[in-house]
Amino acid sequence: MTPSTTTATALRDIESIEDIEFLVRTFYDQAMVDPEIGFFFTEVAQIDLEAHLPKMYRFWSSLILGLPTYRDNAFQPHADLAAKHPLEARHFARWLKLFFGTIDAHFEGPRAELAKTRAQGIATAMSGKLAPQKSSRVNASPSRTPI
Repeated sequence: MTPSTTTATALRDIESIEDIEFLVRTFYDQAMVDPEIGFFFTEVAQIDLEAHLPKMYRFWSSLILGLPTYRDNAFQPHADLAAKHPLEARHFARWLKLFFGTIDAHFEGPRAELAKTRAQGIATAMSGKLAPQKSSRVNASPSRTPI
């Protein structure tokens, strides 16, 4: 069963690079058009999604599957983004809510939970460094809220 055909009663864990690709692409499809954070991708960073996705696949494969596929500096592009437009804790919270919602809609299990734990840590660290005046622990709870 592929992630795109899972149902609420038949969710499975993140098990492969294909699952990572599905997760990341599905998340970006939502984030790019999100009214609260979409403009960061489309207007501020002006990312070329097809060029950006392979890097994100490597990043999340490294964090979730333990593959040695990502060697770049994940912080610097976000610092560059913050220099162009202020990032606030609410932006990181929205990113988390979308990311958690994508995971919860398609996966469940230890690696799905690991993905959420890693995302929470990333959002908290980046918010603390890039939005320090308004930062607190960003949270996307409740955890299994649909988006």
